[in-house]
Amino acid sequence: MYWTLELASKLEDAPWPATKEELIDFAVRSGAPLEVIENLQEIEDEGDIYETIEDIWPDYPSEEDFFFNEDEY
Repeated sequence: MYWTLELASKLEDAPWPATKEELIDFAVRSGAPLEVIENLQEIEDEGDIYETIEDIWPDYPSEEDFFFNEDEY
């Protein structure tokens, strides 16, 4: 399983919180790339509820990770 920013961004509009099955269903319905669906299927599921993309991919960058000042634009 590998995630990139582009792949993970396909789940930004997912119905959080969600189960693994709900996320797979969302990815299929929204036309996400096959890699996103494969990554979700590889998650070891114990009936967990995922609150955000960070629960699936802990390295997902947050707004704080970007170094530009929004007030300048």
